[in-house]
Amino acid sequence: MTILAIESSCDDSSAAVIINGKVCSNIVASQAIHTKWGGVVPELASRAHQQHIVPVVAEALDKAKITKNDLNAIAFTRGPGLLGSLLVGTSFAKALAMGLNIPLIDVHHMQAHVLAHFIDEPKPNFPFLCLTVSGGHTQIVFVRSALEMEVIGETQDDAVGEAFDKTAKLLNLPYPGGPLIDKYAKEGNPDRFPFPTVEMPGLNYSFSGIKTAFLYFLQKETKQNPNFVEENLADICASMQATLIKILLQKLKKASKQYKIKEVAIAGGVSANSGLRTEIQKMGEAENWNVYIPAFQYCTDNAGMIAMAAHFKAEKGEFCSQEVSPMPRMAW
Repeated sequence: MTILAIESSCDDSSAAVIINGKVCSNIVASQAIHTKWGGVVPELASRAHQQHIVPVVAEALDKAKITKNDLNAIAFTRGPGLLGSLLVGTSFAKALAMGLNIPLIDVHHMQAHVLAHFIDEPKPNFPFLCLTVSGGHTQIVFVRSALEMEVIGETQDDAVGEAFDKTAKLLNLPYPGGPLIDKYAKEGNPDRFPFPTVEMPGLNYSFSGIKTAFLYFLQKETKQNPNFVEENLADICASMQATLIKILLQKLKKASKQYKIKEVAIAGGVSANSGLRTEIQKMGEAENWNVYIPAFQYCTDNAGMIAMAAHFKAEKGEFCSQEVSPMPRMAW
């Protein structure tokens, strides 16, 4: 089974080829245009997808050393994501599948993040817990099998990725700010500035309060010292990052004890954060977990993970019709 996968949920245009469960290519074209505006502009994102989709598909096929006539199915991200962006990928996938007279496979973006762990070794054993963290989602997922997952905890307001990006914006760091927070945090003292956390019931999260607290913190300190941020940037980033990671891992630890599961993974764009990767390893050693962290190229949005999810669906014969449409708020 040879499948071409397309990912276009937000601001990365990506295509990948998977052959009998092995990802043979994974091409990503990032959209630099959003840096100018300090965040993703949906209309600009969808236009950029239109420009990138043919080149990334062509490169993915070329790198996998196949042609379109070798394909057995076309997979695509159906949701969740930006409607205009999803529409580009969905429409391209449907047209190509119709032209080649091969089936379609619709993929849930967040489920694909979880299944990115099956691209390379080591692979988690079922069941396992996966903390999926990105700019739009923060969830703890109970993964019973490749096609059976349940969200057991999630943010009730903002995602942790938004907290990172908002922090960076308040510090006047360019978009995307999350990687820069991580960069400066490596040089700072994580215990320098204490930030409040909100305790949510069960396994749920909340990040809106810490964003507001950080805003008031900056206003107070810069009023006393206009050069406060410039003089303390590394410590500010380290302290904020440490607080966000602490919030994430406390609930993950609680979930592990509640469900009696020692197989624990992280996924999504924020799983590329070096601080989170280090701290979950430390917690894993303390709690006797088997910890799984995806390679950097499979953390952020990419078609490789869409391809892997499609592989599992194809094995079960789960294809979709040409009447399928994108779902920006696609449910689990």
